[in-house]
Amino acid sequence: MKRKTTRTRRKAKLAKANNPKTHGDYLVAVTEDKRAALQKLRKAIKRAAPNAEECISYQVPAFRLNGKFLVAYGAATNHCAFYPGTTIKAFKDDLKGYDTGKGTIRFSADKPLSAALVRKLVRLRIVERG
Repeated sequence: MKRKTTRTRRKAKLAKANNPKTHGDYLVAVTEDKRAALQKLRKAIKRAAPNAEECISYQVPAFRLNGKFLVAYGAATNHCAFYPGTTIKAFKDDLKGYDTGKGTIRFSADKPLSAALVRKLVRLRIVERG
């Protein structure tokens, strides 16, 4: 039987960290400050969409509703992100001060999105997804 080298074990560990199976797996791998911000975001999403199912999509925590992608969130080196899709167009004024993209809101861990804003975004997303 072939013995695993240290390098192989490290690669296996890294692959496991980069391929989370649950939201909890993902959150354990991020820094404490980002974890706290993302846990608040997760809680707000769950409150806005209590029937949504947690899943992993494209290696980040996501939510599905009736089998369809709803929203996702994640962490990068310098920010956290919320992916509510194009619903952000409807909340341009509320999102001033945040770095936004086509369907992405980037924020720092020390300036998280408010639970009220997250609920509005998720509820509109539910309506859009039908």
